[in-house]
Amino acid sequence: MDKNISSRSTLQKALRINLDEKKYGTIVEIGAGQEVARQFFKAGAAAGTIAKTMSAYDMKFSDAIYGVQEDKRYVSRSRVQAMLQKEFELVISRVGESRSVASRYFSYAATVAAKTFNEDNECHAWCGIRVQMYPRAEPSDIVIHVRMRDTNADRQQQALGVLGVNLIYAAYYYFENPKTIIDSLTDNLELGRIEIDSIEFYGPYFEEVDNRAINFHLIRSWKTRAIMFKPDGSVIIPAEMLYKKNVLTIRGTFRPVTRLNVDMIAQGLRFFTKMQGVSEKNSVALAEISLNDMQGNDLMVSEEDLIARVHILNSLGYSVMVSDYTRYFSLRAYFRQFTKKQIGIVVGISNIRQIFDEDSYRGVEGGILEGFGKLFPDNTRLLVYPEIDKAGEYIDYSNIVLPENLQYLYRHLLENNFIFGIESSDAGLFKIFSREVLKQLPNGRGSWEQCLPDGVAGQIIENRFFGYRE
Repeated sequence: MDKNISSRSTLQKALRINLDEKKYGTIVEIGAGQEVARQFFKAGAAAGTIAKTMSAYDMKFSDAIYGVQEDKRYVSRSRVQAMLQKEFELVISRVGESRSVASRYFSYAATVAAKTFNEDNECHAWCGIRVQMYPRAEPSDIVIHVRMRDTNADRQQQALGVLGVNLIYAAYYYFENPKTIIDSLTDNLELGRIEIDSIEFYGPYFEEVDNRAINFHLIRSWKTRAIMFKPDGSVIIPAEMLYKKNVLTIRGTFRPVTRLNVDMIAQGLRFFTKMQGVSEKNSVALAEISLNDMQGNDLMVSEEDLIARVHILNSLGYSVMVSDYTRYFSLRAYFRQFTKKQIGIVVGISNIRQIFDEDSYRGVEGGILEGFGKLFPDNTRLLVYPEIDKAGEYIDYSNIVLPENLQYLYRHLLENNFIFGIESSDAGLFKIFSREVLKQLPNGRGSWEQCLPDGVAGQIIENRFFGYRE
């Protein structure tokens, strides 16, 4: 990225666009003032860029202009896409023949739920731009979901104004590199004011962009802590996935997913749905992949590798979450932003040993006690899957050996129903390890195929996942 360009202030970015007579379009913002348009007017020479600005706050007016979407929601992906389509068509139909043939048109749209006076509402926005990369080209879209972290409406509006300018600017000047677009979205914003937990690229110029892969960059560029995928492989924002849901999650490398992993999920879900108020209909099961090791260091996993894991898990019908969380209590806190219902975390015996390893809490002021205080404050349970150790001994939640000074703490959690045991459906699964399967893949086909769920070996062979070679 050009350092001189990336260091531009918000007004400098707006002015550069205003002074380019070839860029022309509309800015429509619903729910948080007209902060993006204001930045362009404040920069000066906005008449060269802006054909129209508008805010249709009243629902009747908004519906009359953009129609009623299937989900009947006003702050949604479908609403912002309807806004982009309508406004872009208006620009082309009204000035497409009268302006220079060198013009490159755009429409920017945002639909926002900002902080409401005396209410603790979710503060978020869908923002997008439809833009011509070249004159007379078919347009391409960039759509993002934003969560606002400021505690008052004025600062939220100001942050969205800066973000909107960054998005319009990036669409024109960084369109050849989607990762640079993502990096630039928080230019001139203090860290932590906004979270971007979804970005999608559409249209002819972004045909080669894999929306699954590009969303991983949101985590690595500190725009968010986690990305979620529906079983069909599409990106979904956490609020839609988790809202008013009971959540069952299992962390793993899933490199590749094995029959043991599948049994852990199945047995965990079987137990979980027996809990009060929990059923399969009101619950979501998530396979979670952390980008970090146990010490919190980035494992530097490639996007191709992550896509392979997500692809296979999705093919088995699982929703997937990729995060940079290391400790389980941080994972619980993340879920708690979106649901007050039950949280179940499926763990193995090795995970329990890690959770009860005091060295795992370095940097936590209250040490292991603070960690447990954050892990089990409300409706959170650990569901422990057994194992057979190297000596052939069966170990489950009831006979695991932990450091002597922590045994009473473990007993306390057992007796107060924070930790439960779940069973295995087949003792033969204990001999299956993803790392052992992975070692065999470079040698071609073999007995490792029997360790995987139906259809997974075929996907690995066909796509050469995880270093597989004939």
